[in-house]
Amino acid sequence: MKTLTVALPGRAYDIRIERGLLEKAGEAVREACPKAKRLFVVTDSNVLPLYLGRVADSLKKAGFQVICHSFAAGEKAKCAENLVALWEKMMAAGLTRTDGVVALGGGVVGDLAGFAAATILRGVDYIQIPTTLLAQVDSSVGGKVAIDLQAGKNLAGAFWQPKLVLMDPDTLDTLTDATFSGGMAEVIKYGCIWDKNFFDFLAARPSRAQIMADIEHVLYTCCDVKRQVVEEDERDTGKRMLLNFGHTVGHAFELAGHYTEWSHGEAVAAGMCVAARLGVALGVTDTAVPQDILNVAASLGLPTHIDCGWETMVQAVGLDKKRTGDDITMILLERIGKAKPVKMKKDVLLEHLNAIYGR
Repeated sequence: MKTLTVALPGRAYDIRIERGLLEKAGEAVREACPKAKRLFVVTDSNVLPLYLGRVADSLKKAGFQVICHSFAAGEKAKCAENLVALWEKMMAAGLTRTDGVVALGGGVVGDLAGFAAATILRGVDYIQIPTTLLAQVDSSVGGKVAIDLQAGKNLAGAFWQPKLVLMDPDTLDTLTDATFSGGMAEVIKYGCIWDKNFFDFLAARPSRAQIMADIEHVLYTCCDVKRQVVEEDERDTGKRMLLNFGHTVGHAFELAGHYTEWSHGEAVAAGMCVAARLGVALGVTDTAVPQDILNVAASLGLPTHIDCGWETMVQAVGLDKKRTGDDITMILLERIGKAKPVKMKKDVLLEHLNAIYGR
């Protein structure tokens, strides 16, 4: 087992990475939540037939009363209606402030279950058991939980750190190639913003099989970067903003596809390519960077360009959570492995994006 500790004062928690860890979930959760009697397990229609039975059995063996709830898989499930439904079912199940919530699934499950845990009874403990690559390397760590609004993605949420994160790399074997590639976009991002050696490591492994042969190292490296960032900047006001590289434009691509045509990872991959070109245009980024990112993304089956209507781009940029007044902070690269925030007026950003991307 590989273990990392996110050392936040009074809210420290472990990230555990091990093949076969689902079968040991009960004993790990019992250690993290010794007072809990009930666990409310949230999953989706994709994960339910694959892993819910195994996890629920392990939790029951550890002495927990287990209540399970699932919803239809997909980004559309991350909505206010499902959040309210979760609150009501948690109360009907008799959940108390000493009980807990378990998020078993990908990023949508983690966000929705985590936000429900953050707000029910003014906050109860929750456990992340991510089953997708994107959730394992990104959304399950750091305590950002949210739902989508009609205006845009992740616009209502909270910071609520989990008590424990359990990652079983075996769950990645059941992902489609598209879903696996989508997760690789966030993996590539860590190399871009933080660690050139890791970026080069990925560039030398242009296939799913090669990545999976070293998956424990991949997961550990990504989570270690995020651990360092979250420990320094939990509330996303400084260094944590670097994790948003590729996301401002990526969210426009997601919006243009109505959150169904392009996955988050696919949108971020294309968004990183645009951000690299923007950085070159502004004189911030080394001229070789855009092609380096494009090569790695393309080799792993990710899109490097997505068509997006200009009105959608303007709308998405205006909703960016990193904006303050008329200013937006873009995350740009100086070189592979070194990122920096660059603040600019929204109109100036749109002018540059229009020149790079075209209407």
